[in-house]
Amino acid sequence: MAQTVCVLPSAVDIERLKRIIGDRNYRLKHVQRAKIVFLSVDRLPVSEVARRAGVSRPAVWRWQRRFAEEGVDGLLRDKTRKPGTAPIARAVVARIVALTCTEPPGAVTHWTGRAMAKAVGVSLTSVQRIWSAHRLQPHRLRTFKRSNDPAFAAKVEDIVGLYMDPPAHAVVVSIDEKSQIQALDRTQPGLPLKPGKCGTMTHDYKRNGTTTLFAALDVLHGTVVGRCMPNHRHQEFVKFLNAVERAVPVGKVIHAVVDNYATHKHPKVLEWLADNPRWVFHFTPTSGSWLNAVENFFSVLTRRAIRRGVFNRSAHAAHHRARALLHERAELISPAASTDQSARGRVRPAFLPLLNGSALSNRDQQCPKTTLTTTDSPALLVHSGRDQSA
Repeated sequence: MAQTVCVLPSAVDIERLKRIIGDRNYRLKHVQRAKIVFLSVDRLPVSEVARRAGVSRPAVWRWQRRFAEEGVDGLLRDKTRKPGTAPIARAVVARIVALTCTEPPGAVTHWTGRAMAKAVGVSLTSVQRIWSAHRLQPHRLRTFKRSNDPAFAAKVEDIVGLYMDPPAHAVVVSIDEKSQIQALDRTQPGLPLKPGKCGTMTHDYKRNGTTTLFAALDVLHGTVVGRCMPNHRHQEFVKFLNAVERAVPVGKVIHAVVDNYATHKHPKVLEWLADNPRWVFHFTPTSGSWLNAVENFFSVLTRRAIRRGVFNRSAHAAHHRARALLHERAELISPAASTDQSARGRVRPAFLPLLNGSALSNRDQQCPKTTLTTTDSPALLVHSGRDQSA
């Protein structure tokens, strides 16, 4: 392309070009085009115009011609171009959206991007773009469980009311069990975490027994009284209730939130409640164990102590480390927190994973067939099912 036109702008055009060049609100490409035409008025060589404007020589020729044909307005707009690929018709888009919301053919359960692209005759990227625009995610599935409890609303109001506004001169505890906790030991030591590499753990493992963790969470202060036992029966549940009974100061009513597990409604448990009148059980609705606040503690315990934990048989060294860990964790709650009346009615956003130290010492005396291990989370007693004297 060579120079084929001579730029002869009028005085009005020159003033307009100056205004575009000096205005910082215009786009850079519009300023460059105005410079090309403005510098061409002085009959400068094309190479000099290109150098001063910061463009190539073909660009100088192109915009000189555009100015000669369309004036200053032609510099401020680009010519329309045909798209490289024709846009997908609306009917095809509507068909993809409709098919996604229906069952796919064959034995498959949901649509995939490649299956949809093959069925409609478009590319995988087009399907993904249409799904994203319409917020369709056929690969995801949300599960739900509906409670059939006729007193669902009343029970929810009762339990939430205990959490938000606990009664005066009373203690609100959330009680539940985490059963079948497996004490797994890895077959080989894993590699530690390094920059650029995550920690490793063998896929296979060795079982060193199971245990059941009974826990009672003080909803107001976040403290947890826990005890591990080999079985999950009403006898163990009554023992745990006795432990909580000893931990709560005399003279306070105990409101316990429990689920509908059969152990909690056993006749022996009901007899124990009759003999301990300061206890009041509040049962969660059917399929409503998510109302039990201690489930938050179990979630922290699983994620930070069990899932990646390595449980071995070195009981004595682990016992000392567990006690030291409990002393460190106990410092997170100040003594004044338990007597602060201004804290009443406030629900903590996260419950501190603490185990009562006295409960641990009693547990050591009553459960000789145990193995203890600790990580950066609450201490856990694991029943090994073997006599330590063997």
